[in-house]
Amino acid sequence: MSDKVTIQVRYFAGARAAAGIQEEHIALPAGATVADAAKAVAERHGDKLSGVLTACSFLLDGIAVRSHAARLSDGTQLDVLPPFAGG
Repeated sequence: MSDKVTIQVRYFAGARAAAGIQEEHIALPAGATVADAAKAVAERHGDKLSGVLTACSFLLDGIAVRSHAARLSDGTQLDVLPPFAGG
């Protein structure tokens, strides 16, 4: 078993603007969670993204995350979705 997982993180709307990129791949320790991924990208991209992440919801491979303790698997796609406005 590998000691790390690599995931794809995709940013949408305000999260994309705060991160300054559309997507990236990040490596995390095996057993990492959604919370660990959020912390890692916040550290990588700074306060602007960190502030946005507190209001974001997440999708793991297209399925809504109900707990930030959800574990990540190698190759997982994590979508970062800030609240949307409009109608």
